[in-house]
Order: sequence, then structure tokens, then C-alpha cells
Amino acid sequence: MASKPIFALLDASALQRSRLAGSTVLSDYWSLTKPEINVLIGLAAVAAFCLGCHEPLAQFPLVLLVDTVLGTVLVASGAGTLNQLIERQFDAQMRRTARRPIAAGRIAPIRALVFGILLSLVGCTYLALAVRPAASLLALLTLVFYLFLYTPLKRRTPMCTLVGAFPGAMPVLIGYVAAAGKLNAPAWLLYAILFLWQFPHFMAIAWMYREDYARAGYEVLPQGREKAWFMAGQSVFPTLALVFVTVAPLVLRHASPAVTAGTLLLSLSFLYFAARLALVRSNVTARRLLLASVIYLPAVFVLQLLARV
Repeated sequence: MASKPIFALLDASALQRSRLAGSTVLSDYWSLTKPEINVLIGLAAVAAFCLGCHEPLAQFPLVLLVDTVLGTVLVASGAGTLNQLIERQFDAQMRRTARRPIAAGRIAPIRALVFGILLSLVGCTYLALAVRPAASLLALLTLVFYLFLYTPLKRRTPMCTLVGAFPGAMPVLIGYVAAAGKLNAPAWLLYAILFLWQFPHFMAIAWMYREDYARAGYEVLPQGREKAWFMAGQSVFPTLALVFVTVAPLVLRHASPAVTAGTLLLSLSFLYFAARLALVRSNVTARRLLLASVIYLPAVFVLQLLARV
């Protein structure tokens, strides 16, 4: 009789461990999708969709917007998973990424492969059936360019950032074509903003973790003295270009002077932090630029939405 509470305690403990293990597995699969990146991708798709939609507010196609964001995020999640699968051996050598589920051995490569392919296929199919075939085609091109061009080039040339910026800015085209059925000047303006934004954003990360990247054999920055100059150029010049892109909506009569002024102010602030990193090459200034980039992009998208209203 006295042994029953002991067995009950053991059973409860085993059940608790089982639940914790299940929770950890779900958390690992969730982290494979890179949810923090998907937030920005989803926001980009929403902003582009709203800018491309010319329906009155009362007839706004909310269901189509949800379908677009869902399909886009599913494809992005599949791409993120497959990217971690390809780079698992190199991620294991970096302090920043060594604890990722595949690199740490918590998720088997074959399971990650199935999971990534499934997410990608479901996302592309969903976009084709629920949104537009053109949106699905753009998503598929994004997936191919990201996995088969950008990912391997990270170990070959510092110009990988340029190559990766093309598929990286594709979510705005997916969102816009989903609403408008075509791509015109406002779509390419949003594409230019997201394209240019990626350079200072990634350079901040690359500079903060330059030793980590070098240890794993990634060529995201050149070797020797050129490293600092490359980082400075890739941070400042694209951010300077963003300042000029900012005034384009006013020239094209797609935004009010107030919205344009707000976006210009954000771009000038972003340029300041990029210039600070170029002059004071430290992890502190890199972290500040990274924070500025995370604030800048959502703020610009919100202002673009205000231009639509």
C-alpha cells in the first residue's frame, strides 16, 4: 500500500517530462521557421498588398490579404528551415547559431528536410490556389534564389549580400501582385526600399559576429584591411540611396508631402547610424545600427500605408 504513492509520483514525473519534451520539440520546429524574420516578411506583404489594393475600404479583400500573408510566411518558413539544414555543419561552429535545433542535433536532418519541403510546397500551392498563380511563381523564385544561389555564395564571396537582397525583397512583390494582379511603379518602389534596407541590416550583424562568421568559413566580409571598408560601403551607400528613394513617392504623386517628410526623416536617421558604424567600427555602433534597422522598416511600411489612406 505504501508503494502506491511512490509509483504515482513516478508516473506523474514521467508524464511531466514527456510534456516538457513535447513542448521542446514543438519549440524547436517553431524556431526552424525563423518567426522573428517572418514578422517582417508578413509586415512587408501586408504593406505591399494594401498599397496595391484599390478597392474602397468597405470592400477591402481581408480574406485575400490573410491568404497572401499565410502563403508567403509558409514559403519563408520552408526556406528558413531548408537554409538551416544546408548550413547545419557551419552553424555548429558559430556561437550565435550553435544552439539551433538542427546544428545542435535536436532535430534530425531528414525530419528537417521533410518539414522544410512540406512548408514550401504547401505555401506555394496555397498561393496558387487561394491567391494568384503569379504570387506563387514569385514565391517559388524566391525559394530557388535563396537556397541555390545566396546560401552557397555565403561561403564563396562577400557579394553574397547583393545576390541575397534580390530574393530577400520579393515579399513586397508577392503582396502587391496578390492585390493588384500586376507590378507597377509603387510595387518597385517598395521593392527598392526593402532591397536597400538589407545591406546595412546585414552588415551590422556581420560586423558584430565577424569572428564567428570567419570561424565557420563564411565569406560575408573580405579578409584583411578591406573588411572595414567593405562593411562601411555596404552600410552607408545603400542607406544613402534610401534617402533618395524616399522622395520618389512625392515625385510620382503617390504620397503626400507629410508622409514623404516622415519617411525622409526616418531615412536620414537610419543613415546617421550607418555612418556612425562606418566611422566608429565597434560592436556597440553595429548593435545600434541593427536596432535602427529593425525600427526603420516597420515604420516606413506604416507610413506607406498612410499614403494609401
